[in-house]
Amino acid sequence: MATNNGWTPDQPVVSLKDVHKSFGDLEVIKGVSMEVMMGEVVCIIGPSGSGKSTLIRCINALNDIQSGSITVQGQEVHDPDLDKLELRKKVGIVFQQYNLFPHKTALENIMMAPLLVLKQPKEEVEKKAEQLLRKVRLQGKEHSYPGELSGGQQQRVAIARALAMSPDVMLFDEVTAALDPETVKEVLVTIKELAADGMTCILVTHEMGFAREIADHIYFTDHGIIVEHGPPATFFEQAKDPRTQELLSQHL
Repeated sequence: MATNNGWTPDQPVVSLKDVHKSFGDLEVIKGVSMEVMMGEVVCIIGPSGSGKSTLIRCINALNDIQSGSITVQGQEVHDPDLDKLELRKKVGIVFQQYNLFPHKTALENIMMAPLLVLKQPKEEVEKKAEQLLRKVRLQGKEHSYPGELSGGQQQRVAIARALAMSPDVMLFDEVTAALDPETVKEVLVTIKELAADGMTCILVTHEMGFAREIADHIYFTDHGIIVEHGPPATFFEQAKDPRTQELLSQHL
């Protein structure tokens, strides 16, 4: 299926070429390039402050870039004429903080964007929201408010909310970082199931074991550059760069 940009699924669904990003005088991304194919799971790992979160925010046009190119399905993300709303229908993002509306139930949180943004009929949206809650294993919590849910449950509602827009790509920014160890696993299981269903996923994570298990390709960033990347077997067993070796020795 080609889009109006001439994109076809045998081409990268997300492509970054020589991307540079600065905040004032501080350059946080220094010439990063990567390609993600449809259905692929890519994990980005690295120390705090290495530019990981900024990178995926750039893919969703939440941050602008100084130079280089980012395309999603052949569409230049930082084209001034791009309809960012159209982009964000294709690219869902889940943050470390759940950002749920506290005065709305789990079901209402999930229904908001399809109702307000996509203008879909309420009955259809409600049915899909209920299905998504089942998908993230929260059936029975439809009428619970965020304050009545654990951190892990809130994060799964946030994932369901992103899925309600039927995106082609899901970005996850350290989604387990604020969770206690007991609830980390339930969120990771949800992401694993999404990946198994064929969703294209780009994850910033510090969960090395999870990255090893789920990723098709791993990128290690440090000080705004990609130090090393490869499939998990190569990355974890045959890391060449001393910085990668040091990171792995700390976590594995």
